[in-house]
Amino acid sequence: MPVLNRIAAYAEEMKGWRRHLHANPELSFDCHNTAAYIVERLREIGVDEIHPGIAKTGIVAIINGQGDGPTIGLRADMDALPIQEITGAEYASTIPGKMHACGHDGHVTMLLGAAKYLAETRRFKGRVALMFQPAEEDGAGGMVMVNEGVMDRFAVEQVYGIHNAPNVPFGHFLTTPGALMASVDTAYVYLTGKGGHGATPHETIDPIVALVGMISAIQTIIPRNIYALDEAVLSVTMVNSGTASNIIPEEAMFAATIRCFKPEVRALLKKRFYEIVEGHAAAYGVQARIDYDWGYPATINHAEQAAFATEVAAEVVGETSVNGNSVREMGSEDFSYMLEARKGAYLFMGTGPGAGLHHAAYDFNDEAAPIGASFFARLVERAQPLA
Repeated sequence: MPVLNRIAAYAEEMKGWRRHLHANPELSFDCHNTAAYIVERLREIGVDEIHPGIAKTGIVAIINGQGDGPTIGLRADMDALPIQEITGAEYASTIPGKMHACGHDGHVTMLLGAAKYLAETRRFKGRVALMFQPAEEDGAGGMVMVNEGVMDRFAVEQVYGIHNAPNVPFGHFLTTPGALMASVDTAYVYLTGKGGHGATPHETIDPIVALVGMISAIQTIIPRNIYALDEAVLSVTMVNSGTASNIIPEEAMFAATIRCFKPEVRALLKKRFYEIVEGHAAAYGVQARIDYDWGYPATINHAEQAAFATEVAAEVVGETSVNGNSVREMGSEDFSYMLEARKGAYLFMGTGPGAGLHHAAYDFNDEAAPIGASFFARLVERAQPLA
């Protein structure tokens, strides 16, 4: 079964929605105009309920099917990134320093397209909860929506989401049971020593020497403390210290991103990080303060729901275009909080060649929107079929 014919007929309208969103990006929880635009479209579509103001600017909309039944949740993130766009598109961002560089404009469009179809046809029982979420990139909007009770309030029993994937063949779907994306933690280490003249280092306590020792030592955590088959990443991504070539500074800092798939590995990484930093601080005579940001958990698909989503994707794009046992990746996603709260699955959908995610030249492929919308629509019809 290919892209639903009715949804294919929305293609130009969906392109208009997407390009409006692309031209008007908003960040984090401050998606006020984005939310207002989505609410306008939902009213035109004719959904049964609209609940704005969740997680500040998030929205949950309800479409009732025919007869009693469960509620299935479909999620789209809607925030942009603090990047200056260089696409040169006629619909490029009109807001300096902000752009939809991760395709959330496309995610919203796919969910609106599915909503339009489902509100027209209603060939399902129970209800659909359409969840438009802010602050995926920064702020854990998914966690906030869960903490504000959306799953219980709307009686959501299972939940699904899609992320576009540039440079994956167009229309191909990728997912896997179990861990699909990694947890992400961020460590900031601030060192204080005793500054002085570079010509008299014996009169100082050099934080740079301590910093170098710490960075070298923490690189041993994964190869010497983590089982080789338990994938993990620890990358030092920021180092700052010093003001002149002849001054030993008072302070230094570095930051690291720390990623893995298993909770027990995550806990061990944190434990060893603290032990190494604190031990080296004592050895070098500096004071160390660690700010360890416990970030998004791993995105873990439920096996039954991942298999079901794979089947539905195969209906839309064909079996040869779906990989239900794809490799997992070290990126992170706050849909993980929704999958902790309810059973469900997350999938990647290929959009063909183009600039990568979070790149200033990235642009969502409008031709992919009807495919994602068809997947969402068939997911509902298959999960909650009429008798």
